[in-house]
Amino acid sequence: MRNISIGLIGFGTVGAGVVKLLNENADILGKRLGANLVLKKIADVDFSSPRVVSVDRRLCTTNVEELLSDPKIDIIVELIGGFEPARSYVLKAMQNKKHVITANKALLATNGDEIFHAAHVEGVNIGFEASVGGAIPIIKTLKESLIANRIKSIIGIINGTSNYILSKMTDDKKPFLAVLKEAQNMGFAEADPSFDIEGVDTAHKLAIILALAYGKKVNLGDIHTEGISALAQQDIEFAGELGYRIKLLAIAIQRKDAVEARVHPTMIPFNHLLANVNGNFNAFHIVGDASDSIFLYGQGSGMMPTASAVVSDLIDISRDIMKSISGRVPPRSLHEEGIEKINLLPMDEIITNYYFRFSAVDQPGVLSRISGILGDNNISIAAVIQKGRKEAGAVPVVMTTYKAKEKDVRRALADINGLDIVLKKTVSIRIEDENL
Repeated sequence: MRNISIGLIGFGTVGAGVVKLLNENADILGKRLGANLVLKKIADVDFSSPRVVSVDRRLCTTNVEELLSDPKIDIIVELIGGFEPARSYVLKAMQNKKHVITANKALLATNGDEIFHAAHVEGVNIGFEASVGGAIPIIKTLKESLIANRIKSIIGIINGTSNYILSKMTDDKKPFLAVLKEAQNMGFAEADPSFDIEGVDTAHKLAIILALAYGKKVNLGDIHTEGISALAQQDIEFAGELGYRIKLLAIAIQRKDAVEARVHPTMIPFNHLLANVNGNFNAFHIVGDASDSIFLYGQGSGMMPTASAVVSDLIDISRDIMKSISGRVPPRSLHEEGIEKINLLPMDEIITNYYFRFSAVDQPGVLSRISGILGDNNISIAAVIQKGRKEAGAVPVVMTTYKAKEKDVRRALADINGLDIVLKKTVSIRIEDENL
């Protein structure tokens, strides 16, 4: 059988998983491909750390140029992450007519336009299934399986760390910092978890999803992004009383000639499929005009699930190599000539439901003053919870609303927070509930 030669840049957790999968499943991969996937060279800065798999030291180098300039290497797999030197390695590989596979969502979210255009100009393929959703085939689904559809919406849980933390806070009633520490000890969270818990990682993935779903360029900075670090345990408990669970969601919704794109903690009903995605699992709820509702669920991160996605790209690209073709499926599902800048709906124009928790003094007339301001700003109340739970001289007043516009909500809360009867800044969480 023919050999397809691979150069691997990055022999960390995922890189080791790729090598392990190539070794252990070599027989079945060869039968499915009709060729051998041969690991020709591995580049990394350190080979002394223990890995889950052993490799021949003759394959190892600290000089990436050995891989990029080797004419016998067909595919470069970039798994070092970050922006530089990953960007330069990817572009250099393409200039040398090598196909590229990457799991680097941050790089694609920020430099995707440049990289996808380079692949088009150089006539090479780029695979990035592992950049979003781990083993879940969301990239292939959007680029190929749903190609006949206009995508109405995509709502996803796409950060396992945040989902693990929220699941534990909800089910075990543990405070945020305690669960974060537990997640770090179990390897679900990084030593510096800010990208995960502040929604940045989710925004990177959403930027890639938007490009695929709508075939357009996306400015990462235009995606409204909030994290979960400010969530209080009592808001999770109130959500439960109202019939909701809180999840960090990536939301993309087609609105005529614009698209909503936002990342933030969201209350969703108990009976929503996404409400029951717990632990470090990921999921996507996609609605197409022809396909209707589709749900994808699985491991969104980890060594072997991510390695599975990388090897899937290896097989796809190798099949093209064997047919002496490239660019059969454009990176963003649209041909380069059809790519446009995406029009994202300003956050102020978003219309959805809201949860408010006011910390108010315990005296008559509080509810009427708050509701009066909401009414003056076109915000209608759907439900109210007022209990005698005291906190530093205040009582929590909880409300949910019918559909309201974001700019009206912000204006109303600014006025309410200025009242002498409100002792703390109001907590506001958006709700996605078709029944409200």
